[in-house]
Amino acid sequence: MRFTVNGQPVEYRMDPRTPLLWALRDASNLTGTKYGCGSGECGACTVHIDGKAVRSCTVTVAEAEGTFVTTIEALSRDRSHPVQQAWVAESVPQCGYCQSGMIMAAAALVDSNPNPSDDEIDAAITNICRCGTYPRIREAIRRAGRVRSGVEQITAAPPPGIDPKDAAREVPALSREN
Repeated sequence: MRFTVNGQPVEYRMDPRTPLLWALRDASNLTGTKYGCGSGECGACTVHIDGKAVRSCTVTVAEAEGTFVTTIEALSRDRSHPVQQAWVAESVPQCGYCQSGMIMAAAALVDSNPNPSDDEIDAAITNICRCGTYPRIREAIRRAGRVRSGVEQITAAPPPGIDPKDAAREVPALSREN
């Protein structure tokens, strides 16, 4: 099966009935796409296929043939997508279980409709959040839409993480003056 994942052509040589989720996680080591329920109910495995939010546990690699798949790793490598920025600005994350799938579903919505109503948000975002942060999720989606439309600006992108040099730096020894 051949298709494009995060802008790179790939060919998977596996059982055509293999769920796309497992091809992404096991064969491509794209572990940002999470396994949740395996039946398409929770949304933890949401990716974009040709720009639409899809539960990757319900799509086989054979069904993905010829498509363009985008995972959370490639939504924006510097975390500058309006949804990622709004997610942090609105303090949405808690346990992290739903985050990548929820962000991918929200990004597909905001990319196609930057000013969704609450009903449109509810219809498009059927992912399960164990922590119940739905009010913050809804506000983050509305804010991302405003950013996408140019009505609002978030002053800083989320930090990209700890620079490896900083993580490995030596901590000065404490002096033991008595």
